Amino acid sequence: MASGKNGKNTAGVVEELVRPVIESMGLGLRLWDVRFEKEGPDWYLRILIDRDEPLDTDTCALVSHAIDPVIDEADPIDQSYFMEVGSPGLGRRLTRPEHYEQLQGQKVAVRLIRPLENGMREFEGILQGRQDSLVTVDTPQGPVSFEAGAASYVKLCDDEDLF
Repeated sequence: MASGKNGKNTAGVVEELVRPVIESMGLGLRLWDVRFEKEGPDWYLRILIDRDEPLDTDTCALVSHAIDPVIDEADPIDQSYFMEVGSPGLGRRLTRPEHYEQLQGQKVAVRLIRPLENGMREFEGILQGRQDSLVTVDTPQGPVSFEAGAASYVKLCDDEDLF
């Protein structure tokens, strides 16, 4: 994980800078995630936004224009990078406690780092919720609970992907 100029996690620093800008735009937007990722020789700063109604490219462009000067002024990133503003998409990964709250009752796919005692490692079901770090998913075999940190991913899936 890359660090910014102050030694903090780059994504965390950028999140602190852009969250108030995004949420104050009056467009019903939420900051879903900030990722600072290396792909090949290049670094990408990905700002993922969400709202209750569908997002379009014009809204992503508005957000990009609003946060770009804020990031430029703070200059928290040492190396060159490409900035992208977009939607987390249908297969969005749940990475924060508020994601589990927002998507409770939705269909999710789960992959655990290690299998559970019953041998389950990959499964799909309806997200029942997250209490502290314990996530519960209702599967066709019954409810399955696991520690959030034990998952490689928990992501939203569409109806065709389920069961």
